[in-house]
Amino acid sequence: MEVYERAAQLIRSYKPAVVLTGAGISTESGIPDFRSPGSGLWEKMNPMEVLSTEVLYNNPKKFYNTGFKIIISMMDAVPNKAHFIIAEMEKRGFIDLVVTQNIDGLHYKAGSKNVYEVHGTSRTFSCGSCGEVYDTEVIARRVNAGEIPPKCRCRGIIRPDVVLFGDMLPDCFNESIKKVEESELLIVIGSSLTVSPVNYLAEICNKLMIINIGENFYENKSDLIIKENISSALERIVELI
Repeated sequence: MEVYERAAQLIRSYKPAVVLTGAGISTESGIPDFRSPGSGLWEKMNPMEVLSTEVLYNNPKKFYNTGFKIIISMMDAVPNKAHFIIAEMEKRGFIDLVVTQNIDGLHYKAGSKNVYEVHGTSRTFSCGSCGEVYDTEVIARRVNAGEIPPKCRCRGIIRPDVVLFGDMLPDCFNESIKKVEESELLIVIGSSLTVSPVNYLAEICNKLMIINIGENFYENKSDLIIKENISSALERIVELI
């Protein structure tokens, strides 16, 4: 059976699936991958020196001159075909939940309704003291005007709602574990599954499908692997389900 027909059969047979997406799904939207050998962002800089809680609080000028720019660079990104296909599959009942490692918010922009952003979001910032939420655009204007670090009305430091190095994962990650355990199929899209603890979802899933052009840490466990362009692969699959 041709690989795309097998993929469609798995999705039909074990719906609704949980989808886990990584950086690979957003590269077509112009957002660079963080870890791919030869092209990953972290080959050009040390993430602990630009996107960590230690730098944010102890050297805010460095954080806002480097890590902050990475975060706001995603503000104008638009979803690509893969994001829209996933949203369509959710509407048709083939997907119950999207768990994403990405902070770009593109699944929401594409129309997905049930999304767990386990590494947080670049769309908002919050006060570390009182919790007041600010749009990223508002904070960007304040930082560009020289307010570093930006402070809340309560005088607390405003920080991005992304999971920085040194942060705990949000509660939605534990909810993701429950959803994957209950689901018959996990579809991993654009992730090499090298990042812990998110790759634990591949450990506990019942059936595993991987769509990723690069190597994947869980290839031996997977029931089906498609190493093709993500948008093209999803387009062929959705025509068959």
